[in-house]
Amino acid sequence: MTAPTLRSSRAATRRRLRLALPAAVAAAALFLTGCTANDNLAQQYRSGSGQNYIAGDGSVSEFAAGNRGEPVSFSGTLIDGAKVSNKDYAGKVLVVNFWYAGCPPCRVEAGDLEALSKKYASEGVGFLGVNLYDTASTAESFEKDKGVTYPSVLDRDTGSVLLAFSKTVPPKATPTTLVIDKEGRVSARILGAIPDRSILDTLISDAVAEH
Repeated sequence: MTAPTLRSSRAATRRRLRLALPAAVAAAALFLTGCTANDNLAQQYRSGSGQNYIAGDGSVSEFAAGNRGEPVSFSGTLIDGAKVSNKDYAGKVLVVNFWYAGCPPCRVEAGDLEALSKKYASEGVGFLGVNLYDTASTAESFEKDKGVTYPSVLDRDTGSVLLAFSKTVPPKATPTTLVIDKEGRVSARILGAIPDRSILDTLISDAVAEH
């Protein structure tokens, strides 16, 4: 089987994003001003101060349905000690977000991920975080502070989930957000911070619409 190849976003996707982006960016600016007022790391990131932070390039990619490769099998242990695997999301669209508490853009985008998880809950879309470096207590504190309700794997000791997605997720690109299609294959990827909630929203809705 050939390696997955990238495709250009569909014309309809581009039109939707062009219409949504100006208003969404303005709204996001107001939202982030209020929600990150007491978050120094988020403020530093938004002001352009990297603080030696290495991130992805912010690129958004969709993978052609016929060239997504094999389904990804993974398993791990959640923050609360429960076990999770790809089998728990069989036949469903899944959004996977790689993060850690000290990652400035992770702190900025947490609200968007939570909002989209609630929006798509009725359509059976799963959301799963993969925490790469933190202890359970640190990860729990982050989730409580940011109001994140979907589960996260603690991956720092085994690295098993990151390894499972190693063909798609560069090791230094945190955050990275993946959309997994109903067959368990990566259908879309955002390297680095989510540029805008509407972009991930569109990628999820496209995956949901697939048969």
